[in-house]
Amino acid sequence: MRGIISAIIPVSEIRGSAPCFVPLCFPLKQIPPAKRVGYNHPMADFNYYHPIEVRYGDLDPQGHVNNARYLTYFEQARISYIAHLGLWTSGSFIDIGIILADAHLNFRKAVIFGQPVRVGVRVAHLGTKSLRMEYSLLDSADGTELVNGSTVLVTYDYRTGSTIPIPESWRSTIAVFENLPAPA
Repeated sequence: MRGIISAIIPVSEIRGSAPCFVPLCFPLKQIPPAKRVGYNHPMADFNYYHPIEVRYGDLDPQGHVNNARYLTYFEQARISYIAHLGLWTSGSFIDIGIILADAHLNFRKAVIFGQPVRVGVRVAHLGTKSLRMEYSLLDSADGTELVNGSTVLVTYDYRTGSTIPIPESWRSTIAVFENLPAPA
């Protein structure tokens, strides 16, 4: 069948997942073959992966994920990573915050609605008051890299309104998890 479909069909018919009805309006040829692949499988260079649900509201009029949404996907993965390492337990970043200082994205391939994706996230460098994180958004079905990027985050105390050194507990936990050089 060729052309455009504009209907409500079960996602399970697209992805082989549990029934969930959603509106679709894009060429049928863009719907990838059904595959179910779990998340957090080990892959080279990343020790942590976070699954992302591509929502209908993430799409732009062309039927693929809007470029601004990728920073949100990376943010979700970053917060999940920090929580996974036990660095964020209070539910607030007021005492030890991180501020996004710089962000770079490299788009490789469009992401469409319902596509199973995950973000690999890692800390690549620990500075005195900042850290550089790297990300790779992958198709969970075949491992294709769709987008990659990096951010620089600065540790910040919102109560005093000033930058602070990365806490030693964060530094040592991240260094061990990422196999980075031991803190000085």
